[in-house]
Amino acid sequence: MRQKRVRDATPETMTLMGVLHDMTPAALPDKPIHLEIGSGKGKFITGLAADNPDIHYIALEQNINVCYRIAQKKESMGLENLTVILDKAENIVHYLGTRKAERLFLMFSDPWPKARHHKRRLTYPRYLSYYMSFLSESATIVFRTDHADFFEDSLLYFHGLMTIEDVSYDLPEGPHMTEYEEKKRDTGPIHQLIAKVNTHAQTDL
Repeated sequence: MRQKRVRDATPETMTLMGVLHDMTPAALPDKPIHLEIGSGKGKFITGLAADNPDIHYIALEQNINVCYRIAQKKESMGLENLTVILDKAENIVHYLGTRKAERLFLMFSDPWPKARHHKRRLTYPRYLSYYMSFLSESATIVFRTDHADFFEDSLLYFHGLMTIEDVSYDLPEGPHMTEYEEKKRDTGPIHQLIAKVNTHAQTDL
């Protein structure tokens, strides 16, 4: 979906708001790290950060216009335990440095429905293998979507690379949802899987 351009969403403004975008390692506190790739406007990740001050959250979003909205929410909510990054998934390791994340959220990422585009999916095996480079040995991945074919394909992607611990084809409404999920709940079921990492997987992207 094409995002509306935000006039104030410039690299200079993002820097002033504390958003990272130059691949410099972030100054992360000595707390468990939970990361969301593709955070959209940030309703999900800011809600989690507000309710869990003992966890440090990282919101990664590559679209500058929606990333600006996350930064606005962070400021208005006074979230000291949230780092906002404007960049692509492939560059997250540069910001983490030597730190490892305990949980990764992939919430309603692009399903790329055409077969020739499947390798762009954030659950595709090459991405799942790459995530091992910055996830701890006990980390989990939470994947959520409303796209049935994407979900079924992703189950196959995860199988063999990770241990699938929980699968729901009709996830009940919870306290933390993305803006997209709130709109889509009236049109069909929400699917979710939770998987534990396999640190012996390959990490070539």
